[in-house]
Amino acid sequence: MRITWFGHSAFKLEFADKIVLIDPFIAGAGQFKGDIAAATRGTTHIILTHGHADHVGETVEIAAATGAKLIANFELCMWLAKKGVKSVDPMNTGGMTDQNGFAVSLVQAFHSSGDEESGVWHQLGHPNGVIIEPLDGPVIYHMGDTAIFGDMALINKLYAPEIGFVPIGDRFTMGPRIAAYACREYFDFEVVVPCHYATFPLLQPNADAFEKMMEGLAGTRVQTLQPGGSFEV
Repeated sequence: MRITWFGHSAFKLEFADKIVLIDPFIAGAGQFKGDIAAATRGTTHIILTHGHADHVGETVEIAAATGAKLIANFELCMWLAKKGVKSVDPMNTGGMTDQNGFAVSLVQAFHSSGDEESGVWHQLGHPNGVIIEPLDGPVIYHMGDTAIFGDMALINKLYAPEIGFVPIGDRFTMGPRIAAYACREYFDFEVVVPCHYATFPLLQPNADAFEKMMEGLAGTRVQTLQPGGSFEV
């Protein structure tokens, strides 16, 4: 599996014949300086953790260009179907869907989810974390935007994620100290990729504090990427 981070919470997973985007807020974040059309070409699936604009991002445009299937909570799928997404696969917290080569499960997250249109705020289901289980490959846990919560331990027991995409930006999610505590206390990650930082002035400007607080955790590697950076697992 090849994992690419575009900045903020946007990731691409490439494995087998699948190209999966998670929370593709790429152009809006302005961190990735490459060709977005080229970087997202061939996308087969788009998975969204929740309905905030800095996570939905360019979902509608990418789905139109690639024919990718959208996987998200029911309300968010219906909202984006009205905006032109042709292929949607709605689900909800606690459920699993088989995507013919990998499974997707939605787990809880402590945050909010919605968008504004014409001066009206629309609630778009509950926020989620996402578990991705390939038939042949590591189990991924994208935490979405979340605070720490004790049932992270249960998520670890049920799904045993090997790779974690962990928000560290503070203010709207966990900050470095709490994110590091969550990784240490509740998970047995082999690789942790910090995300949701350095996008806006209100967020943590870098991953330095998180890296420092993760030092000495045996068996876990912090993989800090530059926007557009990739690694193989």
